[in-house]
Order: sequence, then C-alpha cells, then structure tokens
Amino acid sequence: MADNKGLTDKTTLVAGLGISGASVRDVLEEAGHDVVTVDQGKPEATYSSFGDVDWSTVGMVMSSPVFHPDSDFITKAQSLGIPVVSEVEIAWRMRVNNASTGRPAPWIGITGTNGKTSTTEMVSAVLTAAGLTAPAVGNIGVPVSKAAVDPANDALAVELSSFQLHFTDSLELDCAAITNLADDHLDWHGGFANYAHDKSKVFRNVRRALVYNADDANVSRLAAEAKPGPDCVKVGFTLGEPKEGEIGIVDGWVCDRSALQSDHAHEKLVRVSQFTHLMEPDGTVYPHLLADAMCAYALTRGLGVSSFTAIEALCAFRPGGHRIELVATEHTADGDIRFVDDSKATNAHAAKASLSSFAPKSVVWIAGGLAKGARFEDLVRDEAGIIKAAVIIGADTKPMTEAFAASAPQIPVTVIDPSPKESVMDRAVAAAGVYAEGGDVVLMAPACASMDQFVSYADRGDKFASAAHMWAVSHGA
Repeated sequence: MADNKGLTDKTTLVAGLGISGASVRDVLEEAGHDVVTVDQGKPEATYSSFGDVDWSTVGMVMSSPVFHPDSDFITKAQSLGIPVVSEVEIAWRMRVNNASTGRPAPWIGITGTNGKTSTTEMVSAVLTAAGLTAPAVGNIGVPVSKAAVDPANDALAVELSSFQLHFTDSLELDCAAITNLADDHLDWHGGFANYAHDKSKVFRNVRRALVYNADDANVSRLAAEAKPGPDCVKVGFTLGEPKEGEIGIVDGWVCDRSALQSDHAHEKLVRVSQFTHLMEPDGTVYPHLLADAMCAYALTRGLGVSSFTAIEALCAFRPGGHRIELVATEHTADGDIRFVDDSKATNAHAAKASLSSFAPKSVVWIAGGLAKGARFEDLVRDEAGIIKAAVIIGADTKPMTEAFAASAPQIPVTVIDPSPKESVMDRAVAAAGVYAEGGDVVLMAPACASMDQFVSYADRGDKFASAAHMWAVSHGA
C-alpha cells in the first residue's frame, strides 16, 4: 500500500504531460487523488493554459523539468504557499512495500554532470546478478513514480538529474553517489553554486553508503560537508592510488581500501584489463567508464552485494547505446578509420572525457549543437593535442567556432550549414571523412545538447551511426 506521506488532500496540478508528468498523473489517480493537468500541446490535458487554473483548489504542483524554476506558474504557486515538487519527490512519498520484504524497496541514487547513466545501468546490472528485481529508473528507463509503486521491485537504481533534484527535499537514500561536477545547465539553475546545491541533495541523510569522486574537488567538498545517517560509510573512488577509505588503481589492479573491505589483506579486487567491454580496441580502458564501474561497485557493496558478484557483473557489463560506441569502420591500407558515437556527451565535461581517451592528433571531432549557455575555449585548448580536425554542427555554430578561433586556430575546422536540417549528419560525416586517414577516429562527442537539430541525443547518435555506415560502405574497397 502506498505511503502517501505528505501528499495533499486537495487537487494536485501536474504541469507538463511528458513521460514523468503522465506517470505522476496515472499513479496519483490510481491511488485516488484528484489531479488536473496543464499542457498546451496535449489535447488530453485538463487545461491548455495556466491562466485557466483555479488556484483555490490546488494543494500541490508537480513541475516537469522543462519548466524553468522562475516560470510564472511556479512563482504564482509559491506566492500562494502551494508546494512545488518534482516527480521524484512524489515517487518517494508514494513508495509501496516490497511484496517479499514488507518494506519499501531501497533506492540507490546516482547523480553528476556525466557518467550517471552508465553508473545507474551498472548498478542495475549488479543488483540483477545478485538475484534482485532492480530496474534502472528515473532519468532513464521507467519513470521513478511508476517504479516506486510496483511491489515487485526489490530495489531501484535511480538516475537523478539536477532538474529533478531541484524540487526534491525528502529523499533519504540507502546509497547515493555524485559521479562528478562541471558547468552544465547553468542557464536553468542560475549558476554553478545553485547547480551543485541541487546535486548535493542526494547525500542528505544517506543511510548506508555515500559514494563520491575523490578526484573531483567539488564532489569531495560536498561529501565532506554532507550529513548522512549515523551508520553510513563514506567511500571515495579515484583513478589514482586510493587512500584509506577509497577505491582506486594500484599497479593495474582495482583495489578497495574503504570500510567496505574488511580484510585489507585481500584488497585487490580485479585487474583493470578484465573490464574488456570498457576498452578501446588497443586494450586501453576508457578512464571515465572505469571510474563509473568503481562507483557502481561501491554503491552495490554498500547495499550488501558480495564483492565477487559485483565484480563478475561489472566485468560482463556492456555500456548502453551512444556512449563510446563503435558504429562503423572503414579499412584502409594505412589502418582502420573508426567512427565512434558518444552522442551522450552533451556538455564540455563529457566531451573532454571522451576526447582524452584517444591518441594525439587522431580525432576528427564532430562537435556543436545547443550550447545551453556554455563556452568551449577551455575544452578546445585542453584537447588541442588530441584533435586533428573539427566539424561543427548546430543551429548556432558561434560558441564552438569562436572557441577554436581563440584557443586552437591552427586546427582545421569545417562548419556545416544548418539547413537543410534533415541532411546535417550526412554532410557532417562526409566532411569528417575528408580529414580522416588510417588510424584516425571520427568521434561524435558534441559537448552540446541535441534538440536544436535532432529529437534527442539518441536520435542524433542513430543518424550519425547511419551516416557513418553509409560512408564506410561507399568508401570501402
């Protein structure tokens, strides 16, 4: 039975009938709550305009992440003393008891600028290997509000975006992690401090394991400042040699020196080389995916999964689509030209992690899109040694072209005309092919969101894969 703690006896207004909004509407109505909806583009909505709402009947507002926190209807509700909450907040309050244990399923929450999807999927894979029904939900997969009221779920691996966390205040996760923090969505949050504050909510009152990126100064600070539950263990993960309380790398081994490992004589967990599905063809493990794996290991160990089960599942794990995915290869006498889809690299931090995985002057970089207020001068300067040439896409190419002009004017750049939109990716891949030679990588890690020219990052990745395949076929021997 649903807890429903803190839900209003009055009508809940659901703003936006996207995936999360429609899920909240359905879950609330099934639990017997009165719901009205507002969505200009959905005919099934109760209202097409917030101006039609009778605010005297509203006791709570669930806002979709599409709406800025300063939107008129949000400030209106707040001025009337009406709480504004997220789908995640409602899901947490409506949790039901698991059919086997008689208690709500534990949540493992993962947030961060990058790596949260891979880490969430890894956590789900480990928990599944341990015999639990533990889907990856939240910002990916099934909406968390739907998953929270399913008594079949033994645990939930929950990806949490900064948008979702902004209007979330009641979480007390069993295990929580922040993978990393860098400038992202600053136009929505109003600055990095606000963005980091919203991310830090996952650490509040964590019960069992608080996991943090020890290589990230901002994340380490939030972990140090956090006030978890009395029995919670703090675990850092690092790509360097771990200190006491951390998991890291020593002589090619993943080593656990945290409180999760009771027997330090057996702190060596697994050779890095055993993560075969997280590797480049030359046997080099992608550093950011290795970091994600260590994070997932700590989270699932915190929930009680055995070290053996966790390591076995992580070694078998394959990253999801559009994350460092080889989508086409063109064989030449001088070596292969590889086309790699990292469309999920939607900000500079993710693109930097992707670019830095490759050899010097080996990458023809397809970049650009919806910049979200970000600048790229630092990224281009830092990765200039990796980038051989660049192909710039996007409805507004200025942020990226200005970055190359300022930080690496020696790198050749081709700008793709935004029109016609339907052929943007075909033209981008063709332009990249002009620069590419045997041994090179055509990498689409755009550092930008996709919605200016594509339906989603997945749509952008699919179109890149299709164009790359066609290019490789047409240029094959």
